Amino acid sequence: MGTVFSFDVRGGEPAAVRAVLDDAVAGLRRADEVFSTYRDGSEISRLARGELTVDACAPEVAEVLELAAEAERVSDGWFSTRYEGRLDPTGIVKGWAVERAARRIAAAAEVRGVSVNGGGDVQLLGTPGAERPWRVGVSDPLRPGGLAAVVSAAGAAELAVATSGSAERGAHVVDPRTGRSAVTDLLSVTVVAPRLTWADCWATAAFAMGAREGLRWLESLEGVEALLITAGDEVRCTGGLAARLG
Repeated sequence: MGTVFSFDVRGGEPAAVRAVLDDAVAGLRRADEVFSTYRDGSEISRLARGELTVDACAPEVAEVLELAAEAERVSDGWFSTRYEGRLDPTGIVKGWAVERAARRIAAAAEVRGVSVNGGGDVQLLGTPGAERPWRVGVSDPLRPGGLAAVVSAAGAAELAVATSGSAERGAHVVDPRTGRSAVTDLLSVTVVAPRLTWADCWATAAFAMGAREGLRWLESLEGVEALLITAGDEVRCTGGLAARLG
């Protein structure tokens, strides 16, 4: 998927953990093979060209497209799987794949905590230890190497943190209304939610919306908190985010 993945697993029998890690990595490689828009022979590329139907693709394709349709509905079209008129579910695949990998690992016997990080988007399950919550640093887009905040998963059995922005990858978020790079006053949007599949989608959609509309919309989503940083170094956040910092 063009990024680095890391795994932190607490508990479990070592051989069993190694086996489930191998399975999770294989699942991530499989997701890349199926969904990569950079591979002409991937199922998603062939589907986009009309060479395959959804029913002829791997079951994961229908699953991801159904989730993407729900994201488009909830975001009123600000999240989209269309890019330059072509099918492109890239905006949901990484979050979905990372969350799926984390849940595979967490299902292994005696595993008490899992953290899977895919290019800075993180799914957390369980805990790393007694009285020790998972904590995730949020990069400051204006101060390379610095942190804008630290998110704590204390009290949550599952939590995800996803960031969308232009600081590291440039202007890669598309405005679905124009098909061009989103013109926005934001540098980054970090979303905190139980599932990375949705956190990833909501961060992308809110970034395209801009600070004012994005914050208003994120406030309306149940169980979702967010941190938005503007090009003017203004920090905006949802009302309940403070309870997740520490």
